[in-house]
Amino acid sequence: MEDLLNKESVQRVIKVLRDFDSSLKVQALNSSARTAIDAASSLNCEVGAIVKSLLLRTDDSFILCLVSGDKRCSLNKIKKILNKKDVSMANADQVKSQTGFSIGGVSPIAHLKKIKILIDLSLSRYENVYAAAGHPNSIFKITYKQLVKLTEGKEEDIV
Repeated sequence: MEDLLNKESVQRVIKVLRDFDSSLKVQALNSSARTAIDAASSLNCEVGAIVKSLLLRTDDSFILCLVSGDKRCSLNKIKKILNKKDVSMANADQVKSQTGFSIGGVSPIAHLKKIKILIDLSLSRYENVYAAAGHPNSIFKITYKQLVKLTEGKEEDIV
């Protein structure tokens, strides 16, 4: 598990967290947190407290949507918010090139490129939420308010 925390993608997350608040720690899991359901069972928490980081592609840019694990992202709501006709899920190569993370380990922070972030309001039901930390087996716990501040995300109803 030690090796996992030394991976470059996880180290990027650790650095951003440390610079933001040194009490925030990345945790390596013995089991996968690749899906929200896997993560919730590994952490023994509600699926809704898991942050899904979904990269969407618009006609001219990318946007990261942070959605509660028990909700589904609404492309129609996002099209309206962004005032774009074409919004779709990014493919695995696009996710990797924009964020530097592989699907299943996409963190809401420490991306390779600056990405605009929308945060679904349903996450605010939880004081603490859990997000991927650059690998399917690593997560970090953060308060909802800290997540908003750290990501500079815009809170919206996107589910």
